[in-house]
Amino acid sequence: MKLITAYIRPEKLRDVKKALFKAEVQKMSVTNALGCGQQGGYTTTYRGVISEINLLKKIRIDIGVNDDFVKKTVNAIIEGAKTNNIGDGKIFVTDLLECIRIRTGETDSEAIG
Repeated sequence: MKLITAYIRPEKLRDVKKALFKAEVQKMSVTNALGCGQQGGYTTTYRGVISEINLLKKIRIDIGVNDDFVKKTVNAIIEGAKTNNIGDGKIFVTDLLECIRIRTGETDSEAIG
């Protein structure tokens, strides 16, 4: 089992969800996030005050998958999120030690679905 965490541009969420559904990946958690990377940030002026904005809005998607779904999930995220520009995001794949479905008590592969 793996936990796939992706940080993407907010405007690409719809495309990523569409690609994931097409790849038969339908279970996910989505949260708003702030972050910076190679993209850096930008400078803005508001009421004469110059501000440096270096934490940009991103969307975090967490998906727990069985090992046979890792590649298709990662490929779907890339397909939906890629714009070929700096700031497209990152995907992290980490080992998932245990998963428990609260309603039924199922564990591990059965709990992920």
